Amino acid sequence: MSTKHPIISITGSSGAGTTSVKRIFEQIFRREQIEAAFIEGDAFHKYDRNAMKEKVAEEEKKGNPNFTHFNADANELLKLQEVFEEYGRRGTGKTRTYVHDEEEARLYDTPAGTFTEWRDLPPSTLLFYEGLHGCAVADGIDLARHADLKIGVVPVINLEWIQKIHRDRATRGYSTEAVMDVILRRMPDYVRFITPQFTLTDINFQRVPIVDTSNPFIARWIPTPDESMLVIRFARPRGIDFPYLLSMIHDSFMSRANSIVVPGNKLDLAMQLILTPLIMQLIERKNRAS
Repeated sequence: MSTKHPIISITGSSGAGTTSVKRIFEQIFRREQIEAAFIEGDAFHKYDRNAMKEKVAEEEKKGNPNFTHFNADANELLKLQEVFEEYGRRGTGKTRTYVHDEEEARLYDTPAGTFTEWRDLPPSTLLFYEGLHGCAVADGIDLARHADLKIGVVPVINLEWIQKIHRDRATRGYSTEAVMDVILRRMPDYVRFITPQFTLTDINFQRVPIVDTSNPFIARWIPTPDESMLVIRFARPRGIDFPYLLSMIHDSFMSRANSIVVPGNKLDLAMQLILTPLIMQLIERKNRAS
C-alpha cells in the first residue's frame, strides 16, 4: 500500500461485469478531476492467443485438461506485482495492451490475439487495475498487499455464464459450444485462483438475478438490472454510514451487519455514493503526504 501513489484494484472473472464497474470509476475520476493510469489484467497474460492454444494442448497431453487464463501460471503475476511495487514507490511503471479483436487491431496496428509493446504509464494521481488477479495471492505473489482499495465484482455463477456466452458470441464470434468448453475448463482454476480473492477485498458487489437463470446455456437474454438485486458486502462495516445509504437508495435494506441489498438498477448510484468518499480519502492522504 502507498500513501503517495495509491492503487485501486478491481477483481472479477470474465463476464462478471468489471468493465461496467470501470466505467463508473471513470465517471468519478472525471467529475473529481482525478488523473488515473489504467492497467488491464489481460495485458499480463503470459501467452498470446496462439501460444495459449499450444500451451493448453501441451497441458492436456500431460493430463491437465483445465489449464486456463485463471491459472496463476498463465499470467505474469510477478511482473504485475513489480509494477504495483514500483508504482507504490515512485508513481511509475509499464503496461501493454492485449489486442482482443479486429477493431482493437486497427486501433493499435497490432494483430488480434497478440500484445502491443510495453509502454510507460502516464503521469497520474493513482493507478487503476481491472482484471482477474488484482488481489491474487500465490507462491511469492501477494498483489492484495499492494492495493489501497480492493473491489470484487462477483455475480452468481449462472449470471456470469449467461453474460460470458452472450458477449463471446456477439463480439468474438464463438459458438455456444465453444464458450461452454471454456467455462468447463476454467472451473478448477476459478475455484483455486479467483474465488479466494473475494475474501481479501474491501468491498464486494454481487449482482443476483431475480428471474430464472437455471439453464444459462439456452438463455435468450441477459437479466437486466431491473431484474436483479445487488448485494454489497463491506469487509470493515464500522466505517460505513448505513443509515445514510438506506435513505439515499430507495428500496434498499440490510441483510447482514456488513451487507446492504439494493435494486440492481441502482448500481451506478450505490457505487457513486460508496466509492467517491473512499477515493477522496485516498487523494487527501496523498496530498497530506506530498
